[in-house]
Amino acid sequence: MRTGPFGDGFGAVPDGLTLDKLIAAPHGIDFGALEPRLPNVLRTQSGKIELATQQLIDDLKRLEVFSQEKIDEAQLTLVGRRDLRSHNSWLHNVEVLVKGKDRCTLQIHPNDASRLGVAQGSAVRIASRVGSVDAPVEITELIREGVVSLPHGWGHSMPGTNTKVASSRAGVNSNILTDEQRLDPLSGTSVLNGIPVSVTVL
Repeated sequence: MRTGPFGDGFGAVPDGLTLDKLIAAPHGIDFGALEPRLPNVLRTQSGKIELATQQLIDDLKRLEVFSQEKIDEAQLTLVGRRDLRSHNSWLHNVEVLVKGKDRCTLQIHPNDASRLGVAQGSAVRIASRVGSVDAPVEITELIREGVVSLPHGWGHSMPGTNTKVASSRAGVNSNILTDEQRLDPLSGTSVLNGIPVSVTVL
């Protein structure tokens, strides 16, 4: 705040904004009308926001091929999910934020659960080309048929983690299922969603 455009620069601008001045103004401080900054701050050749760059347009061919691939009926598509009381893995060692029902569950649509003979709360094995993990099932209509969801940031059972609370509710590490051969060519990053998996009852 103090080093921003309205800040006091730690004394360099005597009339500038400080935390004390902000606290003393409970209804806020009016800095005047917002000033437009576009297109000055854009660094594109066109001077516009380029939503469809040529790289993205060229990559649509790959999407078209992918969308026409036939998927094995026994195969499900794994996606991740977030949780309101969790930020990656940070907050899992805070008792008040992890207490209550298990949140590291495999969400599955009722039709898929019925087809696979999976019951609410039962343990299943989720397997990809590269690995497998076991997790309890949460049957829900909030997820699309053919898709299963496992949250990321769990798997606190590894030795030497020194996280007493988190280790008591370890969950499973969804990264075990990610395939090192599946990369996004545009960003060069690992594919962490849309992983083909099978689900079997334990």
